[in-house]
Amino acid sequence: MEKEAIAIPLQYKVDVLAALKEKGYNTNKIRTDGLLSQSTLQKFRNKQGVSWENLETLCGLLECQPADLIEYVPVQETGDEVP
Repeated sequence: MEKEAIAIPLQYKVDVLAALKEKGYNTNKIRTDGLLSQSTLQKFRNKQGVSWENLETLCGLLECQPADLIEYVPVQETGDEVP
């Protein structure tokens, strides 16, 4: 039985892993240095939400504000984005 995708109103504005790579952080370095866990990296790959702590770490690594990374996109009752 497949899980139904749940539409969440907070979405990433950037490709997080690509942004980290541009700053010189590949996934191996991130894991080796203990900056973020493998499960957190997987959540970024799947565009899933992460904890406040992980968001804080990400902002520190990318030298940015949370609003540079995420945005609120309202969803309709059907789960479709509002234009």
